[in-house]
Amino acid sequence: MLALQGQWLMSAVSALHGGGCDDVLVVLGAAIVDVPAPARAVIAEDWSTGLSASLRAGLTAADADYAVVHTIDTPDIGPDVVSRVLSAATTSPSGLARAYYADTPGHPVVVARRHWPALLGRLRGDEGARPFLAERDDVVAVQCRDLAAGTDIDT
Repeated sequence: MLALQGQWLMSAVSALHGGGCDDVLVVLGAAIVDVPAPARAVIAEDWSTGLSASLRAGLTAADADYAVVHTIDTPDIGPDVVSRVLSAATTSPSGLARAYYADTPGHPVVVARRHWPALLGRLRGDEGARPFLAERDDVVAVQCRDLAAGTDIDT
């Protein structure tokens, strides 16, 4: 079951685009699928090394001032969540923001370009941005529980 026949992918692309992302990148690896417009595909050739390969490929291919990191296995996140977190990051001195659902951190995460070298230097194996974010005290926690559950469905 490829994420309900692509519905989660379409939902994620729609959330990102509708939430203010002009250039939506979908990082592919183990499975190569068609990505819905207006997104464009980026291939993580080293996908088997872990999810850090996807984040690395996406950041390397991005041409933007901010990266909005999102996963397709959080299907109830809509454009309103993306917009809220992106706005918090772009108006914050740190340029860093993360969605929270009650006390639980989740996606999307927004990282200003100036942080990308440090983030890329921390990426290893099956860890994404979590270690980078955990060592910082300037990440804006954006409460989004009124908009979505943010449940990560790993199936």
